[in-house]
Amino acid sequence: MREVVKAFKALSDETRLRILNLLMERECCVCEVMQVLDISQTRASRNLTILYDAGLLKLRRAGLWALYSIDKDNLKAYQVGMLDATRQALEGNDIALQDRERLKYAQRLLPDIICGCKS
Repeated sequence: MREVVKAFKALSDETRLRILNLLMERECCVCEVMQVLDISQTRASRNLTILYDAGLLKLRRAGLWALYSIDKDNLKAYQVGMLDATRQALEGNDIALQDRERLKYAQRLLPDIICGCKS
């Protein structure tokens, strides 16, 4: 029961829903999330960690970057349903559409220098 509650709590925040919206498009590093949502590194990292701890994301290291994506291979059935419902709820949402458009122009910046993405 606790992990179900944790997953619902993870989805109960606008910033985390916007992050999931981005990750439904493609994997992102912290600096890309920061650019698209215009938030601080601390806020982006904290919210990515909450989604990761809820079992919704996976983390992949590529050189200097920590890349987050939806953990499609290890999601439980209820998590798949939650993400499907989230995707449907965000369809046609102006903010979600604008975020996906901005994601097209986001750049992976040097982690140590620009955004502290390196863990």
